[in-house]
Amino acid sequence: MQPTIAVAGSIAVQQPPAWALRLGYAALLPFVSGALHWGVAMREAAAPPSLFSSGVLPSFAAWVALKMPPSAGLVIHDAILIMCYDVDRLVYPRHGMAHWLTLRLRLSMVAALSCFLGAAGT
Repeated sequence: MQPTIAVAGSIAVQQPPAWALRLGYAALLPFVSGALHWGVAMREAAAPPSLFSSGVLPSFAAWVALKMPPSAGLVIHDAILIMCYDVDRLVYPRHGMAHWLTLRLRLSMVAALSCFLGAAGT
């Protein structure tokens, strides 16, 4: 399937393939739908505050890490990814979501390794 071409003024602009647009927009879902932990916590009648904070605190720490030099900030991101996975190992089984842990581990490992290698290369 050929990407569509839009004309902006006198310049033809090629659009990305539809699959790339869908994939890109799908990647935004975690940002617009809220933290998974909040959704899990809202299902409980008396959810512990830790479920809410575990969905928000990593984002705050990541923002702080962005202000640091890459060699330090990427190590912080690496640690956050590992800690988030550790929390999820405790939370997911309690809520019937243990079957997601294998995928979660693989994604976390690749993301953490990428941050580690980026920090090592800076």
